[in-house]
Amino acid sequence: MKERIFLILANLFWAGNYVIGKYVVNEMSPLWITFTRWFLALVFLIPFSYFLERPNYRKIFRNYWLPLCAMGIFGVIGYNLLLYGALEYTSPMNASIVNSLNPAMIVIFSYFILKERIRLVNVGGFALSLIGVLLILTKGHLEQIFQTTYNRGDLMMIAANLTWVFYSIIAKKLAVPPITATACSVLFSVIFLFPFLLIEPFNLAQLSTRVVVGIIYMWIFPSTCSFIFWNISVKKVGPSHAGVYLNLIAVFTALITILLGEKIFTTQIVGGILVLTGVYFATKMPKTYETVKSSAPSSLQD
Repeated sequence: MKERIFLILANLFWAGNYVIGKYVVNEMSPLWITFTRWFLALVFLIPFSYFLERPNYRKIFRNYWLPLCAMGIFGVIGYNLLLYGALEYTSPMNASIVNSLNPAMIVIFSYFILKERIRLVNVGGFALSLIGVLLILTKGHLEQIFQTTYNRGDLMMIAANLTWVFYSIIAKKLAVPPITATACSVLFSVIFLFPFLLIEPFNLAQLSTRVVVGIIYMWIFPSTCSFIFWNISVKKVGPSHAGVYLNLIAVFTALITILLGEKIFTTQIVGGILVLTGVYFATKMPKTYETVKSSAPSSLQD
């Protein structure tokens, strides 16, 4: 039950990140947004990690530095740079719907990498969700699939999905407490990003109040809370099951978009329904398998 609440909250905060990110990216580059929010997130992540999990940092860095670096590169740097880059060219609604393909991609890649079970219904669900994404990419003209000039932002979101798939799979197999894993991967990410800031100088004093509030939101909620909640849940239920909840990002984004008085187009609604329906079947596992999987001890408890 606790894991479900964590997954719902994580995706609610991430949905807000899509909408707010659209405003922030008008004044800050994806590079500076990514560095700023994660540098600030370390203020929370490191103390939380130390007091809640009491990790042996020396041992963790010595034994797991490579997968932690990979998590930082895929889940922090790669995903966020591609996400904010995408929001420069596409709408938060489109970005969130394309992102909804993520759970199905996690199932497919978990089959090849983690050797998790997969059935014909999962493959069919993935195909259906892919059609929904293509419907959005082609603006409802599927017959022009090979003739359409695709929106750069939508394509960048597909690339972002790939980075998140690898992040989730690495997090599942890593024998490091979840909050500590998050803090360490973020630390590596900030170190990796810092030299690039010198190439792209920026005056933070020029930011508007709205963007400052947006950065604070990104710092506290999607950067800190969502990643902690997500990692805790992935350790308990696995990347495939947790990935189903990523569907809520599109739902929450749609609700926020409507509340802000912005329009949602028919192709987005139809495409979103196809994606969510497809993902439901793509992530559907046999009950016996789910029971065995949920009763198996996680690496956090070992």
